Formats: sequence, C-alpha cells, structure tokens
Amino acid sequence: MKKKMTFALCFCNRGFMPGELIYGARDDMVKAVTDAGYDYIMMDAELTRYGGVETRAEGKLYAEWLKKHQGEYDGVIFSMPIFADENGAIVALQDAGVPILMQAYPDEIGKMDFAHRRDAYCGKFSVTDVFTQYEVPFTVLKPHVVHPLSPKFQENLRDFAAICRVVNGMKRFNLGCIGARTTAFKTVRFDEIAMQKHGINVESFDLSELFNMVAAMKDDDEKVVAKIAHLENYTDFSAVPAANKLTLAKISCVLDWYIEEYQLDALALRCWNEMETYLRVCPCVLLSDLNDRGIPASCEIDMCSAITMRAMALASEGPCAVLDWNNNYGDEENKVVLFHCGPVAQSLMTCKGHVTEHKMFAKNDPGSGWGCNEGRIKAMPTTISNCQTKDGKIVIYASEANFTADEIEDGYFGCAGVCEIPDLQNKLIRLARGGFKHHTSVCEGHYKEVLKEAFTTYLGYDWVDIDG
Repeated sequence: MKKKMTFALCFCNRGFMPGELIYGARDDMVKAVTDAGYDYIMMDAELTRYGGVETRAEGKLYAEWLKKHQGEYDGVIFSMPIFADENGAIVALQDAGVPILMQAYPDEIGKMDFAHRRDAYCGKFSVTDVFTQYEVPFTVLKPHVVHPLSPKFQENLRDFAAICRVVNGMKRFNLGCIGARTTAFKTVRFDEIAMQKHGINVESFDLSELFNMVAAMKDDDEKVVAKIAHLENYTDFSAVPAANKLTLAKISCVLDWYIEEYQLDALALRCWNEMETYLRVCPCVLLSDLNDRGIPASCEIDMCSAITMRAMALASEGPCAVLDWNNNYGDEENKVVLFHCGPVAQSLMTCKGHVTEHKMFAKNDPGSGWGCNEGRIKAMPTTISNCQTKDGKIVIYASEANFTADEIEDGYFGCAGVCEIPDLQNKLIRLARGGFKHHTSVCEGHYKEVLKEAFTTYLGYDWVDIDG
C-alpha cells in the first residue's frame, strides 16, 4: 500500500511585509518535505513577486498551475512566512480538491523589527477565516505557528500525510459484500445508499457463486498450487488435512478473482455457517492473509467495520483487524480481551500462527471448521474505531489504547490480545447507548486525531466522541 506522497507547495505574500523572507521559506519547506521522505511540486518563483501568492491574479495563476498538475499531488501545504493576503490565497486554493495544511512561521525574539517581523501568527487567522467563509476545508495542527525545520513540523507532516491518505482513499472506493448478512446477526445491518452518498460503491455477490467457482476449479490449477505454497509459507498449516487445505486455497483464489475483477478496495465475507457445513472449512486464515496483504477484509458481513478498517489501513500504512469486545480481563476495569477466530493479520501477532479447527463448529460437527489462524496479538499502541449507518449518514468513533503483553491462557482459542483502554467502562456505556456493534476495528499506532480530521473536516461523516 505504501506510496511516496507528493505535496504541492504554496507560499503567501503581502505587499507591506518583508517579502524577501519568502525565498528562505521556499528552501525551508523543500528541505522539510524531502527530509520527511515525501516529494513536492512547486511553482517557479519567477512567476510571482518573491515566489508567493498575493493578488487575485497571482492566485488565479497558481490555481491554473494546480489544475495543470492535477493528480500529481496528494495535498497542498500553504506556507505563511509572513502575514498572508487572504484574497490571493482563496483564489489559489478554493478548487484544490485535496486536503490543505495551513502552516505559519513563528517570530523570533531579537528579530522583531520591521525588516524581520513576520506577523504570520495573526495572518493565519485572516486566511482561515476567509476559507471558512468560502466553505473550503483545511487542516490546522498544533502549534499555531511552527518552523518547517523543527521536529514538531516533522510530526505535523506525518499527520498531514496520513490525513491525505485517508481522505483521498475514502472519497471513492469499492467495497465487496460476499454473501448475505448472517440471519442471526442484525447487529451488522448497513445502509448501502448511505454508503454510496459517501462515495462507497458496494458490489454484492451471492455465496453460491463462490461455491460454484470453487467446485469448478481443478486441483492442479497452477493458481491453486501457488496459493497452497503461499498459505503454507504464511502460517503453520501442518495440522490441516490436505483436502481442507486444498479447499481453502481454492476459496482464496476466488476471493482474489473478485478483488481483481471488480477492483475491490476492501471486502466483507459471510464466513459461517455455509462454508463450514458444505465446504468443511472456516475462512478466518484467508481473511488474515488478505489483511496482511493490505486488503482490508472483515468477517461476518460486517460492512461498517470494513469501512473503518480501510481508513485505518490508509492512515497507518499497515494491516488492520476487526475484533469482538469479547471478555473482561479479571478485575481490571480498563482492560478487555479483544478476540476473533483468526482473521488477524500475521504481522499484528506475536509470532506466526497455527491453523486449527474452529472449536465452536467442532463441538457439534467435528471436521467442519478447519481454518482458524490461532495466536496472540502483539503488544503495541493501537487505535480502536468503528461506524454505523444511521438515518442516511455514517456515524463513526475512534479512540486510542494499547495492547499489552498480559498473558492469555493457552486454552483460549482463536487470536486475541489484552487491550488497555483509559476510562474503558464509561466508553463502553457510550458505545452501548450509541447503538454500536460488538465489533471494533484496530490497527497499529495512534491515529484518532488523524481519523477525526479526515472524517469530519473533509469527508462529512458524523463523529461520536466516546472519550467524553
């Protein structure tokens, strides 16, 4: 999923301010962006006075330059080395179509004379006020003023890059729904039209089609043979009977076909109980593999979790997982055991898992559930998030927590981890009263503010703050 991001750089000017400072800002911003590992495009300095945008004519010139380079940049950084002229700024960027980061330079003690004083602290408000009047979304981060070559701005850049990935990746994408909602799970109901309003195109497929494609696939098909080798390398398949392993490989090939044929960016799968009853497998490990390959894949036809999983994968540039709010951890009120049968990406686990028979299905129908990838989730900082469709809207929450190294006994089946969440009991009450499901999505790293900025400022989702 990783891609070198590119930012379009834009600089302000204002006639009575020391415009010579803009030249230094251009050099500073190029160094800051490239040091952070990103790329940039920048209009030639000779095209405007001091290489900044001041007048409406200069703003129009920059807007035309942006349009010429459309598709080449992921976001815009509007740098204010001095007090900005808001008229040129809004003309330049009102049709940018991507997230815009507002950066303003700090003044320095000892350089407060008229030749050096920037006043960008104040000028930033001038720009953000007018952008708000024009309803042009933008991003402002802490601190209010920051030098591009400071460590804090490097943090700002990383957060802004994550915001851009989420916004640009969520504006329009394809979400696969493979199978109907499991009858017993009304909790995973969703509104397809609400999703479409937010740019999410749902492609639905009947599970019988998948079954027929599996049945028609030859055992010695080179894709099937290659898939068996891939799965055996991915995790420990040593306990799985050959026939069940073959079926899992065929199902994986069919899922790959759906992804390629319909250009799916994420999917949700009906994982029980037809696969167990008729195919004698449980597809958990296949979802684990998809997640590890950067294709967010939710079980139990949880389409809403697939949405948050895609967003979190974009933010973190890593795999994500959907988990049950499953068990208390002794008397620890701020700890919970988050669990699922085995769809967790291998790289989120402490070590390579091992594929077992699903113990719930084995209880009444032995041999029917081969495919759980059992193991433990590694200790790591994490973000928890999920959403629901409600009254034609998508309502989302996110919070931050940490998976711990606390032990879970060997008899606990599936893949699980102990998660420590500050003020957990109050958050659980807010989730319950808010009508959120028994699932939450997780990724590695803390991205609550990134998700909130992307979803509320740019994407138009409704936000629920469970942190109180």
